[in-house]
Amino acid sequence: MAQTPQQRRANERFAKTEAAKRGKAPTTVKPKKNGKSPVSASWVVILAFVVCGGLLLELLRIVPELWSTVASMFTRITG
Repeated sequence: MAQTPQQRRANERFAKTEAAKRGKAPTTVKPKKNGKSPVSASWVVILAFVVCGGLLLELLRIVPELWSTVASMFTRITG
């Protein structure tokens, strides 16, 4: 059964008086902690550059046909 507004106010008043008897603080809200990442943004950028750059160079080393195709397309466009 849902509380009526009158019951809710009465419960709040009772809770305040009981908390005062026990000596509790009026608010017991815990402060939120700042969720910082353990890795800075600059290190993430450097790592992404190394991984993506390494993948690109490895792709060019393994598949030379792709490089020759791209080079021939580039020469057709510019020449």
